Amino acid sequence: MLKQLGTMQLMNGAAAEAGRLRLADGPLELSWHHCSTTSDFMGDFFANLARRSDADYNDARHSIGYLVNELLENAVKFRAPGDITVEATLENGNFEIRVANFVEEGNAARFQSLLEEIVSRDAGELLIERIEQNAADPLSSGSGLGLLTLMSDYGVRLGWRFLRDSPSGPVELETYAALTLS
Repeated sequence: MLKQLGTMQLMNGAAAEAGRLRLADGPLELSWHHCSTTSDFMGDFFANLARRSDADYNDARHSIGYLVNELLENAVKFRAPGDITVEATLENGNFEIRVANFVEEGNAARFQSLLEEIVSRDAGELLIERIEQNAADPLSSGSGLGLLTLMSDYGVRLGWRFLRDSPSGPVELETYAALTLS
């Protein structure tokens, strides 16, 4: 099974500054800590590199950190047992990231349904709808607010690839994101 949604085409080439991290499978508390630590590190690391292309350090650090944190939190929240791999590149003010992890089949199906709606609608309009829905029902979850905020407020281009090699077991999920730094 292969299903693709959104934009998965990454443009940075072999000359791009690059980093790769693997977050080893472990207790959820440790993984949540990894999200914020990893996003802070990557935000600072790539924002320093982005200065070469005249990007504003503080804006780049915040935007990259927010993007990485959002993708990692989703990977941790919905993962099946296994490592999470993060690969990021920066070239000419274009930050790109790929996060790979495994998800259980039921979570993959629910996430695909949410993503199909997200990619078929205007992100700004859907963001406002979801904020209103969440305000009316504080116990609601899985609304995609983080992804919608990235798309609407940060101009992030997102894509997802779901891959299953066998008829049962977890589904491999790759999340792709590209952010143009100012």
